[in-house]
Parts: sequence; structure tokens; C-alpha cells
Amino acid sequence: MFWAAFLWAFSPEFAIVRRARRAAGRDDAKSLQIIMVAQGLASVLAFPLAWVRAFQFPSHRPAVFGIGVAVLVAGALLRRHCWRMLGSSFTGEVRASADQVVVTRGAYAILRHPSYTAGILLNTGIGIALGSWASAGIQAAASLAAYSYRIAVEERALLAAIGEPYRQFMSTRKRLIPFVY
Repeated sequence: MFWAAFLWAFSPEFAIVRRARRAAGRDDAKSLQIIMVAQGLASVLAFPLAWVRAFQFPSHRPAVFGIGVAVLVAGALLRRHCWRMLGSSFTGEVRASADQVVVTRGAYAILRHPSYTAGILLNTGIGIALGSWASAGIQAAASLAAYSYRIAVEERALLAAIGEPYRQFMSTRKRLIPFVY
């Protein structure tokens, strides 16, 4: 069940990354590469750590596995929702233009970067499903760090290209966690 959910969740991501690698420009500031390296390193650490008994969740392994798969699927569903809301503005690389519309519907009515929230959920779900609090923590921390860099790059580009409409959007929404951050 884990691998089926994993492949379903990440197969569209691979296509986005392939297109983004060809199109990444100066505005991206290598944020795509940083995301890929951070998530790759986190996975390289997370999978072996899942076998270390001291780092495993203490009990209820089937329930923890189910919660992890559910978090993974929830992240994938939120990502797909964000793709639909942004339409052609959703790209794997940072790209902004003056004629770009600021989307304020769906998850974007609540957060500035729900797609990155979804990415963090996807990766954290892997660690939880592996049954390891250390794996979940590494996946969450690496994703948060990489997406935080990406957010800084993206917001700088959007402010430069769109200006006041994006500044207004920023002032009315948190970045990743509703009402918190």
C-alpha cells in the first residue's frame, strides 16, 4: 500500500521536475536543485533510520503506518488542488511575469504557499509511514528548510514582477500553516 501511494503521489512530481529543469532561469536561484538535494538527502537518511529501533514510534505500528500513508495522500491531494487553482502559473521553477494573476481561491484563500505545505506533508508522511519519528522529523525539517528558501526566492520574484497586488496578498495570509506561519 505504501509504494502504491508513493508512486501515485510522486509520479506527477517527476514530470514537473523534468519540465522545470529545462526551463529554470535566473529567477529560480537554484531553488529547484536545493529542493531536490534536500529531499534526496533526507530520504537517504530516513529509510535506514526507520530500521533503528530507538527511532521507531513505540507502539501501534499499523496505525502509525496508516496515518503516514494518509498524510502522504493528503499532501498529494492538496498539491493537485494547487495545480488546478494555479493552472499555467504552476511551474516547477520560479517564474513570474507582470501579467500574472494572483490566485486567491481554493487553498490560496487561506495560505500563500499551500503547494509547499503539501510538499512538506508528502515528505513527512513518508517518514511517519516508515514508523520512525526520526525519519519523519528529518523529512519534515529538510522539506521545511528547502521550501523556506524557495518561498524567499519566489516571493522576491513575485514582488518584483507583480508588485502591490502580491504585497497585498502577502499581508493577508500566512505562508505555510494557517494562522501560524
